[in-house]
Amino acid sequence: MAEEPTELPIFELPLAALPSEQVPLHIFEERYKLMIADCLEHGTSFGIVLRTDAGVRPVGCAAEISRVLERFDDGRLNLIVTGGYRFRILDRFEGPHYPMAVVERFPDPEPAPAGELEAARASFKELLEAVGSDADPPPDGASAFEIAARVELEVEAKQLLLEAATERERLTLLRKTLTELAGQVERSRKLAERARGNGHAPIQGMTPPEPPG
Repeated sequence: MAEEPTELPIFELPLAALPSEQVPLHIFEERYKLMIADCLEHGTSFGIVLRTDAGVRPVGCAAEISRVLERFDDGRLNLIVTGGYRFRILDRFEGPHYPMAVVERFPDPEPAPAGELEAARASFKELLEAVGSDADPPPDGASAFEIAARVELEVEAKQLLLEAATERERLTLLRKTLTELAGQVERSRKLAERARGNGHAPIQGMTPPEPPG
């Protein structure tokens, strides 16, 4: 049964947050200082939504304040927040102190198809190997969001994951993105190796001349 729409404070930022992802935030605008103070006082969440030059995207992610890292004398704060549920904005309006929205919560993700999940896990492992990381792989049964939260993705890639309708679609998008990242890392590695060779890249089909003598 779908939940009733509800009002949620929203924080419009040039970033996207994913469910289960931990995100550092620096709070400095007065309206957002008030928002965070209210959330801390009442133990409530706020919504992070991506704002670009084209405007505010309609799908965002609720955020729970996990830790207050630092408070400054002028009221600024450094926080760690953790992504919660996804939502769609039905109506955005200005509250008395900060932006608000009427939002519709998405249902929890359905179980991941085994084949797509294993393919995404394999792409994640491929990326770890490309960057030489010994990080732990995602646990069995991890969702696309839980896997993506372990990688520094471009904002648009994260937003596409947020907006994807099904877990199958998210896993397909994630696998493609991770494979592309691994390819970029491998290309960068090869370019670095060429640069270490005095900047001379070998030309296919040619061999270097024999040394004199």
